[in-house]
Amino acid sequence: MRNLKRVFVVVVCLLSVLAILAFILENQEPVSLLFLGWAGPQLPVSVVAVLALMIGLVIGPVLGWLLRLRGRASRKSLG
Repeated sequence: MRNLKRVFVVVVCLLSVLAILAFILENQEPVSLLFLGWAGPQLPVSVVAVLALMIGLVIGPVLGWLLRLRGRASRKSLG
């Protein structure tokens, strides 16, 4: 059973890598993002999407960790 789980995880990881690779190879058109008057450099769509994903993967857990710390602090002050 343990080996089956490992095989499943490996297959899912490989499929994810293949999907990401296909996405990157299919989205090579250069785009320039404009945000609050700031124009970014021209990068392929795939790079912009992967950067946004990576930033979200960092910000999400950090915000969750900060909210947990805030909740613990408020519980300590109440009790």
